[in-house]
Amino acid sequence: MQLSQLLFSQKKGLGVNSIVIKSLAIFCFSDATEEWQFGFQDPATSLMEGIIDLHHDITFFLIWILVLVSFFLFEFVFSLSGIKNIGLIIRGNTLLNDKKADTLLNSLLPTNIQHNTRLEVIWTLIPCVILFLIAIPSFSLLYAVEDLNIIESTIKIIGNQWYWSYELPGENFEKKFDSVMIPEEDLSEGQLRLLEVDERLLLPIEKQLRLFITASDVLHSWAVPSLGVKLDACPGRLNQVALWIKRSGVYYGQCSEICGINHGFMPIVVEAVDEGQFLEWLIPTSD
Repeated sequence: MQLSQLLFSQKKGLGVNSIVIKSLAIFCFSDATEEWQFGFQDPATSLMEGIIDLHHDITFFLIWILVLVSFFLFEFVFSLSGIKNIGLIIRGNTLLNDKKADTLLNSLLPTNIQHNTRLEVIWTLIPCVILFLIAIPSFSLLYAVEDLNIIESTIKIIGNQWYWSYELPGENFEKKFDSVMIPEEDLSEGQLRLLEVDERLLLPIEKQLRLFITASDVLHSWAVPSLGVKLDACPGRLNQVALWIKRSGVYYGQCSEICGINHGFMPIVVEAVDEGQFLEWLIPTSD
């Protein structure tokens, strides 16, 4: 977010004031990428919250699987290595004849088990249970994306080489505009390089929205991480997604499908505002 970046850009020589400012910045929402960022941006939709929760749940299972597999791997490697060393000691013991040495060594070797029904059932059921626990929230998220029963507003998004076009149809009006990246030399102080546009898309908060996404030339992808949306824009095809934004803010995204030489210069800026501000922007009053 612009505010957090501006706060963290203060010089180190500000003493206590600098510490206070940087502490306050911790509580700011992060709705744009930051330097050395590790992790997700702050979610602005229930969908993105669900995606982050699912990621954490899957990571939990992955860590336990990694620990378990690594434990057995190292256990087998070091135990067999130890048995080999013990075998050399046993065979080198002059007090034991060859027959006794072989008997003692065979007792230390792992048993050659070719079939164990109980073990096979266990290692089949455990992965099935894990996959089932992962699948339930996954299906919930998939259905949430397609939850288009109650729609309060529709926005059409068109990908072009190399900018975005937006259309907001209404009963007695239709708002259309293009959103183009601001060149680096034209940026104002505090604006983000390669992420600012000349006209932002304003969307109302706490409203059920439907986004239609398509393209006019080649494949594009409309992606805004904080909103939990990444949908392909395909020529001749309309893809749709449901969206419900829970808080105000400015959310940044980019085209996420390689679409040509200027693919990296197709930023997306969504500004979420209350319904009153949205209507003022959508239907400007004449003086």
